[in-house]
Amino acid sequence: MDERGFELWGLPWRDAVTFEQLSAHIHPADRDRVRAAFAATRAVLGSYETDFRILIGEEIRWIAARGQGEDVGIVGRTMFGIFLDVTGRKQAEEGHELLAGEMSHRVKNLLAIASGLTAITSRSAASKEDMARDLTERLTALGRAHDLVRPLPNSQGGAALLGDLFSVLLAPYDDMGAFSGRIRVAVERMGVGEKAATSLALVIHELATNSMKYGALSEQTGTLDVSSATDEDIISLTWVERGGPTVEAPDKAAGFGSQLVKRSISGQLGGSIDHDWSEGGLIVTLHLNRSRLAS
Repeated sequence: MDERGFELWGLPWRDAVTFEQLSAHIHPADRDRVRAAFAATRAVLGSYETDFRILIGEEIRWIAARGQGEDVGIVGRTMFGIFLDVTGRKQAEEGHELLAGEMSHRVKNLLAIASGLTAITSRSAASKEDMARDLTERLTALGRAHDLVRPLPNSQGGAALLGDLFSVLLAPYDDMGAFSGRIRVAVERMGVGEKAATSLALVIHELATNSMKYGALSEQTGTLDVSSATDEDIISLTWVERGGPTVEAPDKAAGFGSQLVKRSISGQLGGSIDHDWSEGGLIVTLHLNRSRLAS
């Protein structure tokens, strides 16, 4: 292996390196597959190619191995080929897969929300004209909420107020109008930065969607209260649902929406989330770093 190969693998230069020495740096999830692939090249003539991850300390790199099996390699138990660093390409592919999954998930949620909003509007409308008007207003508000979770180009826009963020996102779910009917919000007046607003909007959107599907907002008598409390550098947002159907903790692996919420809270916002599946209704508490929330 040449000098650039040793550099790619994060190894000190030496005259030769064995496959076992290299395999010690292969990601555990890929190691058996890669060993099987390279073992085959020692027994069968022909080209080979495989992609796998290696660990350089805490860093993960993607390697593409390409080469050709030859008689001399089989006899001398040597391999000929190249290693390519394809980390950037793999990260882009993972990003595209995540985006596609998020878009698919969001479309399904939007359809579920539209169905729920139609049911809510039909219960309160006195005529089909009133229903058409009210439903249009709610769907328009939902469109404004979608704008909040979509990053603006060229870093346009400044900080949004925390209360405004909740107001826009929760307005479509309130039969009586945001903050005057069954949804009540009392949060600290503070600015939320553009990056944090995008992540927090995703979280609020997911919580409201789940409440519309399974929680208090799925019932006409259900209520939602959102409040905040501050302890030094931590602001805690408490989401309390009451008057809905009996809720229970999920007994299966978290779905895409729950994973997205946890990733947004712990990753982008540097916080944590707690769920209390109480008899009276779901209580969710978000613990967020104030400085991260303002960024």
